[in-house]
Amino acid sequence: MGVANRLDLTLRLVQGSDRVSVSELSHRLGVSEMTVRRDLDALERQGLVRRVHGGAVATRSREEGAGFAAREPWEAATKDRLGAAVAAMVEPGSRVLLDAGTTTVHVAEHLAERAPLTVAVLSLQAAVSLADRPGIDLLVVGGRSRPGERSLVGPLALRTLEALAFDCFVLSIGGVHAEHGWSEFSLDDAAVKQAALAGATRTIAVADATKLGVRAFSQVAPLGAVDDFVTDAAAGDAATHPNGPHTLAALRDAGVRTTLARTGP
Repeated sequence: MGVANRLDLTLRLVQGSDRVSVSELSHRLGVSEMTVRRDLDALERQGLVRRVHGGAVATRSREEGAGFAAREPWEAATKDRLGAAVAAMVEPGSRVLLDAGTTTVHVAEHLAERAPLTVAVLSLQAAVSLADRPGIDLLVVGGRSRPGERSLVGPLALRTLEALAFDCFVLSIGGVHAEHGWSEFSLDDAAVKQAALAGATRTIAVADATKLGVRAFSQVAPLGAVDDFVTDAAAGDAATHPNGPHTLAALRDAGVRTTLARTGP
């Protein structure tokens, strides 16, 4: 697991609870307690968490401390290869709904190569990426922009999604767990994803390997609600991602087609 991605996940888990213990973080991230303590020390030096006996509490909201701009450069090469793999699965002429997130911005860049497409976006950054691209009919889903995240949420976004139908929904996710399914750190984001799932004929989920085995705050759907899952090849390596192989097996048992994108040079 990349250090930057692990720190991000650690911070999200701390911010999703009043107080989280070292042992719980170790279990949910699939790393040793010594690694968790080292990561919490690093986050405390940045002023993002405060160490307490046996665990940690957040000192800033997620919007202040770990928003889109902070995460965007992390593991960019891996996310770009994931974006290319997802875009290759989208048929030209499709009506596509693109979720918010740093990985789906890379999907947006590669979707331009699959034109003509109608693409609705739940992200201000994806809208910027696709604006004025030849062959892309761009629709920006209405809603409130979450501070720091640039994702579009709220009643207006939900009403818009209820009125539309899509051939394909590209789902970005905070966590995928063998027993608890797909989950997100924000209730608002989870609600939008649920509405998007209901209006799409096919759903392609995408996430890097660090999300496997993670149970975030709000469940979005059971594993079988998704048709395809794209992640990086490291997900199958138990030495670096202890939760990866078990989660991948659960996905396949649920009927989800899995693609491990090559992320090496």
